[in-house]
Amino acid sequence: MPSFSRILAPLLLALAFLVVTFGAYVRLSDAGLGCPDWPGCYGQLVVPAQAAEVTQPEQLAARPLSTGKAWLEMIHRYLATGLGLLILVQAVFAWRARRNPAQPLMVPLLLVPLVCLQGLLGMWTVTLLLKPVVVTAHLLGGFSVVALLVWHLCVVTAPRAGRIGARLTPWVGCALAALIVQVFLGGWTSANYAALACTDFPTCHGSLWPTMNFREAFVLWRGLGVNYEFGILDTPARTAIHFTHRIWAVFTSLVVIAAAVQAVRTPTLAGPRVGWCILAALTLQVSLGITNVLRGLPLPVAVAHNGTAALLLGSLVTLLYFATRPSPFAGD
Repeated sequence: MPSFSRILAPLLLALAFLVVTFGAYVRLSDAGLGCPDWPGCYGQLVVPAQAAEVTQPEQLAARPLSTGKAWLEMIHRYLATGLGLLILVQAVFAWRARRNPAQPLMVPLLLVPLVCLQGLLGMWTVTLLLKPVVVTAHLLGGFSVVALLVWHLCVVTAPRAGRIGARLTPWVGCALAALIVQVFLGGWTSANYAALACTDFPTCHGSLWPTMNFREAFVLWRGLGVNYEFGILDTPARTAIHFTHRIWAVFTSLVVIAAAVQAVRTPTLAGPRVGWCILAALTLQVSLGITNVLRGLPLPVAVAHNGTAALLLGSLVTLLYFATRPSPFAGD
């Protein structure tokens, strides 16, 4: 395996995890519109030192400069840009070394259009005023980048790994599908400011089935010009979003536990290790989710909830890699 890939793969994964986690911090700090234009901030490539230095176009005049929030947004953009450039470097290197049988090519090339789409979604997040469907798609895109980079890291660090059990594949596939839906619901909950729609647990508003408005809760698109900062839905609609996220979390947990238990029971070294990591990440994730509800969404806990979801996704992708690798041993 080319040494450049071994060096760059973990660096890219660490940076992608940082971008996703810091993006959550920006969103949860209500700084998503800290810079209401794109790609600069009030027409500049760095945040203006003070409001007096801002020459605002007419469309920005209604949003005064908040230096702290603006810097959060711009730091996230700088990190994302750096990640995109490194992904491009990786793709160029992989293409130049494509004749080397040990050089992975598919994932490095696939990441280039994906990160370009992420850039567009980042722009639309701002220009379309935090439309929930765009914000959620941006989150899913970030998680997709992390998943592909985890797979790529497995390829470059364990290219000859044997299959740990083909029977694991459907279990892991179901767990990943359930988790992807849960990530969407989590993003939808955050983008619609519904995380605190229920502040008790396990009940919601003191009921096992509170008053909810599902008709309004999952409208994917509303008219242009609607500013979604701090949300526009009423309490029953937000409750429906929050409650759906909760219910699906139970289902996802059961499916992920089933996949992890199957991994722990496999007679190999890799299976139990990855399986226990999945169970640990799931336990932490559920604990953080409950803490968010009972403690009123503390910022560190909410950010950790997002980051742990990425860790859980990465663990499941790792398990899928080892479950699907062609075995070098006959009869496996």
